[in-house]
Amino acid sequence: MARSTDPERQLAGFLAKYSDEIACLAEALRLRMCKLFPTALELVYDNYNALAIGYSPSEKASEAIFSIALYPEWVSFFFLQARGLSDPDHLLKGGGTVSKHIVLSSPEDLNGSAIKDLMQQALETAKAPFPAKGEHRLVIKSVSAKQRPRRPATKSAFHAKSASSASRAKRPGSANRALTAKRANSAKAR
Repeated sequence: MARSTDPERQLAGFLAKYSDEIACLAEALRLRMCKLFPTALELVYDNYNALAIGYSPSEKASEAIFSIALYPEWVSFFFLQARGLSDPDHLLKGGGTVSKHIVLSSPEDLNGSAIKDLMQQALETAKAPFPAKGEHRLVIKSVSAKQRPRRPATKSAFHAKSASSASRAKRPGSANRALTAKRANSAKAR
């Protein structure tokens, strides 16, 4: 199958791998970010662990200020240059020294005063500012050949597997007895 060269169509394909809830949240966050930062470039990395959409003043990943990362069960908003940000509400999570994140449940989360303050600080301390003039552009930077599942494992599949395992556990040796009986019938037929 040929890959689409249209970045929006390609990104739509990446998003389609996620549940509707995660994909819709990501699209709403993208719209919000493009409205807030109309000259930012969206840099897309369809990585092994997550789909990441960075917001950068250039195509250099090292200059990206924010990103949205999609996981099977949540969406995180990353501050990619978080070192030195004042976070009195302790919203930022993560063990990294440079990058920190906040798990978002709604695009309206970005309207909270504490998150707005963190975003303003990040803009003020960024390596490079977003351009004053210019147009939005979506750039697909990389696509990993191997990826973790983009949807959470369904509970019904998990329970069916567990029930099957439990059923076999209750009948020790039943698989061996069936195999032994099959071999015996095969030997009689000879």
